Amino acid sequence: MGFSERVVEWARLQVLRSLEKAPDYTSADVILHTALRDEGVPIQGLSALRLELAWLNSQGLVVTQQSGGSRGVTLATLTDRGLDVAQGMTVPGVARPRPGS
Repeated sequence: MGFSERVVEWARLQVLRSLEKAPDYTSADVILHTALRDEGVPIQGLSALRLELAWLNSQGLVVTQQSGGSRGVTLATLTDRGLDVAQGMTVPGVARPRPGS
């Protein structure tokens, strides 16, 4: 696995962890983007984040809703399975949390 794949997997885990801390397990893409940046996860803009949210949605880890069309906001809500992954369950394509983190 290359460096870029590891970064993507880490970003996906950080999205799930951020949603775990969010009110009602839901957040807007703009807030998630800021949270990832604050955690030092390099993600190239909202369009890249939206692609990862779509991937997480396809895996049943989050549910996404688009508000305001393609230029609007994407809302993401953590699913029960996504919560399990955020807390350490292993799923291909998402980094596994380090012990104690």
